Amino acid sequence: MDFFTLAIIVTIAVYVLKRNDQRRRTRLLAEFLGRLQIEKLMGSLIEGYLRALGEGDPQRRAQVWTLLEGTEKSLAEQFQRFANDFARVDAEEVRVSTLPLALPYIERIYPRGSFDMREMVQIHARGIAAAQVYAAQDDAQRRQRAFMLSAEIFLMQHSCHWFCKSLTVASVRLLARHQTSYEQVLAAVSPATRAAYLRLIGKRG
Repeated sequence: MDFFTLAIIVTIAVYVLKRNDQRRRTRLLAEFLGRLQIEKLMGSLIEGYLRALGEGDPQRRAQVWTLLEGTEKSLAEQFQRFANDFARVDAEEVRVSTLPLALPYIERIYPRGSFDMREMVQIHARGIAAAQVYAAQDDAQRRQRAFMLSAEIFLMQHSCHWFCKSLTVASVRLLARHQTSYEQVLAAVSPATRAAYLRLIGKRG
C-alpha cells in the first residue's frame, strides 16, 4: 500500500469517526433541550430587546420591558433545570476539546486540553440568571442589562455549537447568525461569567 492510498484511508476514517462523534453530541444535547422551551424563550427575548431598544416613546418602552419580565424568569428557570439535568451525564461523554478544529475523541486522548461541558452549562445558567433586565432600576440600566443578557445568550449558543462541532465552527456560526464575533460577545458578558469561562477553558482574562 503506497503512502497516498494510506493517507486517503486515514482521512476517511477520521472523517467517519468525527461525524459519528458529532452526531452523538448533537443527539445528547437535543435530548435534554428538547424537553424545554429554551430556544423559543431566547428568541422571544432577543426580539423583545430589539423592540424595546428601538422604541422612542419612554412609556411604550417601559411596557415592553414589563412584558419581558416573565420571559426572562422562565428562561432562567428552564436553563437552570437543563444545567441540573445535564450535570448527571457521565463525565467522559461531555469533554470538549479546546483545539480550534474537531478531531475525533481527542479529548479522551488528551483530557488536559479539554473542558467539562457540564461546568460550562452551569456557568451560563448563573450568567443568565444574574443579568435579569427586569431587576434594573432605570431605563439606562435596563439597556445595559439587555445588552449583557443578549451576550450571555449568544455565548451560551456558541458553547453548544462548540460542544457539537468545534470552536471554529461555533465562532463562524455566531458571526453569521448575529453579526457578532466571539471576542465581542465574550467582552460583553458579565465579568463573573467571563472570568469563570476563561478559567474553565484554560485561558487568562
